[in-house]
Amino acid sequence: MFQTYETELRVRPDDIDMYNHVHNSRYFDYVMAARYDQMERCYGLGMDKFIERGFGWLVRGVAMDFKRALKMSEYFLVRTSVDSIDAKKCRVNFSIVSKATKKICCDGWFDFVMIDMVTGKGIAIPQDVIEHYVASKVCD
Repeated sequence: MFQTYETELRVRPDDIDMYNHVHNSRYFDYVMAARYDQMERCYGLGMDKFIERGFGWLVRGVAMDFKRALKMSEYFLVRTSVDSIDAKKCRVNFSIVSKATKKICCDGWFDFVMIDMVTGKGIAIPQDVIEHYVASKVCD
């Protein structure tokens, strides 16, 4: 039902921990960076459009399964797809794949909720937003 989109990123020196691989907290950042890219480039509905309407997206829950380490300067792909969306939340599945080996380094999901930026309180996801995600197009 939902399209899978892909963003290419590269491990930076400040992503590396004392074990000489990417620190686990950076994987969260990689997924968020990819989602912001894909929201604008693939859905045509970047964060600026939500902010103009007074809306924001917050992470409600997340699950990550770490399988392989990413290393310094390695290129990788972050693939995401909406799993489900309704008035209460949007679940996005993801995988982070080494470009060189084609193997999954980490996968899991994020649950996002929408908030009113003025009050900071959760609100129902507007129907036009749900419809926009359901009718998403193929991305370059």
